[in-house]
Amino acid sequence: MERFVRSPSDDTARMMLPRRRASLFVLLAIGLAGAWAPIVEAQQTTRQWVAPRTADGHPNLQGNWSNATLTPVVRPAGVGPVLNPEQVRALEGGRAEFIEADLVDSDPNRGAPPVGGQLTGEARWDAGAGAVGGYNQFYIDGGDHIAIYNGEARSSLIVDPPDGSRPAYTEEAGRRLRESREFLAQFGQYDNPENRPLAERCIMSFGSNAGPPMMPNYFYNNNYTIVQTADHVMIMTEMVHDTRIIRLGTPRPLPDNVRPWMGDSWGHWEGETLVVETTNMHPDQRIVGGGATFSPSARAKVTERLTRVDEYTINYEFTVDDPGTFRRPFSGQVPFKALAEQVYEYSCHEGNYALSAVLSGARAQEREGGN
Repeated sequence: MERFVRSPSDDTARMMLPRRRASLFVLLAIGLAGAWAPIVEAQQTTRQWVAPRTADGHPNLQGNWSNATLTPVVRPAGVGPVLNPEQVRALEGGRAEFIEADLVDSDPNRGAPPVGGQLTGEARWDAGAGAVGGYNQFYIDGGDHIAIYNGEARSSLIVDPPDGSRPAYTEEAGRRLRESREFLAQFGQYDNPENRPLAERCIMSFGSNAGPPMMPNYFYNNNYTIVQTADHVMIMTEMVHDTRIIRLGTPRPLPDNVRPWMGDSWGHWEGETLVVETTNMHPDQRIVGGGATFSPSARAKVTERLTRVDEYTINYEFTVDDPGTFRRPFSGQVPFKALAEQVYEYSCHEGNYALSAVLSGARAQEREGGN
């Protein structure tokens, strides 16, 4: 059974995607035509601040961090790269109003929802038609604030291409997608455990939470623990307790046919910045997140840069270069904020009978001649 930790600044895409989409359209009504001034936050880097050091003299990235945010991965159409203070207040205020309304006590005399019915309006669960929901706002903790990066309130996490979009797929990627659809078409959704999502099977994080790149999952548990030694950096993701081991020094790449979850990561220091290059991504891993993940090709490479810019912030940058999937590389920037709370074990399958119950239920339907 999963254990949850409430973080001070988190968001939800899976639960809150309809609300977030609606809120972002508020931007069009509050002054998209003008130039948007950057907003400056107390976290902004100052010349006087010096990053603490580890025993081997490198910047200390250790501790608990969160990348939860209201800012989507891809920029909505018609929105500029930087939001002004009024737009930020509208978005964050709308989120706060939604949570307040959603936490109002339920009517104890209400009737049961219709069989196969779905919640309506902002309270619905965005997991597909017919779903009545599994969590309320007590459990959802994806983020309440717009991402502030170098003093700018960002409207998307992707910053290159300049319009904040993902590049177009290649023909090779289209072929892989068609082959995957054709293969899966021969199975029912509940025919076997391999047909269920990796996160449901407790194999990998939802979306691209563990990375690379390490992205918010817009749901809950957007938390990380970083531990450094002289020759390794460990990044533990709370979601599904995924753990990345990044080796430092001259790369000794894995053979091309060895493709572990989260790939083969090697890091080195460039001044104040930890640079991590990852290849050999597992072909079944889903990366990038934010409502549209993809499986990497054998040629995928992800470059990450982590820079401690103040006591409470790590600036995280990433570039995805996958010529087998996208027509050009794309890059993004995500602030990681210090988390002044513990990160608890995510005991994904402790006492969890859901997967076996789903599959056994499907077998019972088949015996009864159901669909």
